[in-house]
Amino acid sequence: QVQLVESGGGLVQAGGSLRLSCEASGTIGPMSYVDWFRQASGKERELVASITDDGKSSYADFVKGRFTVYRDNAKNTWYLQRTGLKVKDTGTYTCKMTTNRVFWGQGTQVTVSS
Repeated sequence: QVQLVESGGGLVQAGGSLRLSCEASGTIGPMSYVDWFRQASGKERELVASITDDGKSSYADFVKGRFTVYRDNAKNTWYLQRTGLKVKDTGTYTCKMTTNRVFWGQGTQVTVSS
């Protein structure tokens, strides 16, 4: 069983930066990839970024050049570094790990003010 805990959310002004963390604990088997999703109020959840076990990353078009996903192997923690935040980046950010099973974190709220 794997537990994922996100942290780093909060209130930030537009144009600012914020780094989200997704820490994994438990028995982590062969990992396929970790995804970051976000969901704004009243909207469907959308994929923001992904990173594979060998470090290959991919991004949604609306965050390319602003967000970076990476991993600290020693800490079993995945990060989503976000710069140039916009009001429309507001939402609940959740990480998801896919191995031979799928695990979700509880999400962390990010609010970007104008």
